[in-house]
Amino acid sequence: MPAIPAAGGIGGVGGIGGGSEWSVGALDGTPTTGAATGGGSSFASALGNQLSALEKGQSSAADASRSLADGTATDPTQAVVAVERAQLSMQLAAQMRTKGVEALQELFHTQV
Repeated sequence: MPAIPAAGGIGGVGGIGGGSEWSVGALDGTPTTGAATGGGSSFASALGNQLSALEKGQSSAADASRSLADGTATDPTQAVVAVERAQLSMQLAAQMRTKGVEALQELFHTQV
């Protein structure tokens, strides 16, 4: 499982039960061990895909609002919908980030 590219973070839990294997990626996002490079989809790739979709939504909302301000927009309601959709997507991403940080902090405070 590849490391998370943005933070270089923790990648790959490899089996269920006794044979779990963790790896920490390098700062450039490349995994440090061969065990972390499994096939198939992973959480890191799904997260990367969603962040790409979020970025595209933000970009299209910026383009729509720019065309609305220039007066070149053919349908102003489409621009408003694009901006609202981008705003809701960003709010959802921020809430998910907050929940993830809270869960990680809870995990760090767990007594072993």
